[in-house]
Amino acid sequence: MMQRPVVSRLARLMCAFACVFLSASAARSVAAQSPRAMTLIDLLNVPQLSDPQLSPDGRSVAYVLAEADWKANRRISHIWRASADGTGTVQMTNGKDGERLPRWSPDGQTLAFLARRAARPDEKEDDLKTQIYLLRNEGGEARALTTHAASISDLEWAPDGRTIYFVAEDPRSDAEKKRQAARDDVYAFDENFKQRHLWKVQVDTGRAERVTSGDSSILEFALSRDGKRIAFRRGPTPLFGESDQAEVWVMDASGENATQLTANSVPEANALLSPDGTQVLFLAQANERFETYHNRKVFVVPASGGTVRVLTATLPYEVERAAWSADGKSIYFTANTGVEDQLFRLPASGGKAEALTRGQHSFNGWAYEPSADRHLLALDQPDNPGDLWTLPGAGGASPARVTRVFEHLAREFQLPRQERVEWKGADGVRVEGLLFYPLDYRQGERYPLVVQTHGGPQASDKYGFGGWSDYVQVLAAMGYAVLQPNYRGSTGYGDAFLRDMVGSYFKNSHLDVIAGVDHLVKIGIADPDRLVKMGWSGGGHMTNKVITFTDRFKAASSGAGASNWVSMYGQSDVRTYRTPWFGGTPWQANAPIDVYWEHSPLKYAANVKTPTIFLVGERDVRVPMPQSVEMHRALKSNGVPTKLWVAPREPHGWQELRHELFKMNVELDWFEKHARGRSYTWEQAPESDRPELKITDGAH
Repeated sequence: MMQRPVVSRLARLMCAFACVFLSASAARSVAAQSPRAMTLIDLLNVPQLSDPQLSPDGRSVAYVLAEADWKANRRISHIWRASADGTGTVQMTNGKDGERLPRWSPDGQTLAFLARRAARPDEKEDDLKTQIYLLRNEGGEARALTTHAASISDLEWAPDGRTIYFVAEDPRSDAEKKRQAARDDVYAFDENFKQRHLWKVQVDTGRAERVTSGDSSILEFALSRDGKRIAFRRGPTPLFGESDQAEVWVMDASGENATQLTANSVPEANALLSPDGTQVLFLAQANERFETYHNRKVFVVPASGGTVRVLTATLPYEVERAAWSADGKSIYFTANTGVEDQLFRLPASGGKAEALTRGQHSFNGWAYEPSADRHLLALDQPDNPGDLWTLPGAGGASPARVTRVFEHLAREFQLPRQERVEWKGADGVRVEGLLFYPLDYRQGERYPLVVQTHGGPQASDKYGFGGWSDYVQVLAAMGYAVLQPNYRGSTGYGDAFLRDMVGSYFKNSHLDVIAGVDHLVKIGIADPDRLVKMGWSGGGHMTNKVITFTDRFKAASSGAGASNWVSMYGQSDVRTYRTPWFGGTPWQANAPIDVYWEHSPLKYAANVKTPTIFLVGERDVRVPMPQSVEMHRALKSNGVPTKLWVAPREPHGWQELRHELFKMNVELDWFEKHARGRSYTWEQAPESDRPELKITDGAH
């Protein structure tokens, strides 16, 4: 045999070494790219997509993307545009304070939007007003269309593209400005507001003209498709607490010939004229007799006035938004069906609703463009918090993906498995909710359980990515299972299920929550000795109740929760939804004070053994701070471990990034200490002012 050359053996050795090196490098690369657990900062840095708009020709989409800016300590929203096929994604605006409400011109060549910007370098921050800006579709510099004396809050193009209608509150008078400057500014409570009225502005000249006036407010409006008439909702004031006194009206586009179409004590919304201008659809949380406190339904009334018809009387779901089809023969609407949102089509004459979508998702946004006869949907899914998809008007096809803002999340992070779970309430009624499994879940092993109850309570928890307020991804990474129960009083399960709270708030609702815990203990998932309770707003009400009802929970967090329904009724900015719960007001003759007090967690505060923290915004008018103070002081007086944390400047829903991070950190610290007996290391706010945003063009 002929001996092989030495060089050949050397080559083989080098090749072997190279192969080993490359294999190791590849392994490291795969390891580096393998999904990891989310942190609190990761979650806070996930952008928020909202207000999707499809151009009239259906070829382009515009949307708002809010990104975390840690230097500014808040999310800043900018407007983005993409082609409907997913290509050509581009950021259209980049103002320091952000922009919102993008609206396409009828020819699709221009975007109108709202922004609060300084017109001059020396302009004071307090003097800035939100104005309408115009931006060409191909980009460039936006120009200010309005210089209105008060901030603008809503806008809509007239069909001819020559005019934009907008809503703005009445400006302060010179005398009011003078008094404010002198600090001579004592005001009457519940009267410190300005009425909101409708205006129109000429696109070519910027000349603005008032459309409505008087001692009332325009709360919503929508032009007819021919631009000749306007459907609107008018109330005596712009105050949220008086929304039940607002009614649906129609008028000419000039503001003349106004006709009132409804007269009831139920808040309406979403008023729209039919394509032929003869009918007006609207939504209301009422039945056919306009009795309050039902799942929201679709109503239709002649535009000239007359009998109001309800089209979804037997639908067990909660209608969220609605629109006329292009030909006016159908009504499209999105509905809360319990743990999902779906899109439906309904004959305008009445009949059975047909589902156009299916799947485990909810909607973060929906728009129907009649000119293109297409829907634009922001699908919130367990691994994606809201990328955009299009769908033909009548359905019949799979949704087509437009954006890929969030596509990287499923690749980059380990995300918890979500599953619908079902159990029976104490009275045998079927109840369901969502279960999030720990990332390291192994069948047969029990895990600490965090029970999160949704707010509202007229709402439900649905499939979706979630966010900073529930941070299920982080809880799952830390070994917790999470249960989100849709207890009695939730929407999407029929009126009887929703109205279980009428006359008795805590009749079955809290029992449904506890029955859900029992179910997870029974099937071997939840550890009965490591239970945690948390919730915000209505979820805070529920937390306050549960800790007075049972001592099974080892730790609890109550966010902006009510403790005393008597004082809450007078303190809050809204009372409409609470009157039915207790059968009247607490100050009427023969007031049902005993019912109010019986359902107040404060009455049973002496029963609490669960270490509980309370969190509330200093400027919360929905569930004011005194509610948390009352409950916290009761627990502290009784020797129960407790803390009350107050966030300066914050309203009912916290908005500052560092406050949101604090909420998550302090809750995890409390849960780990009291439910698991171990310490927790707080996450710190990042030093950089803004994370890198990952946008993938659909063409690639």
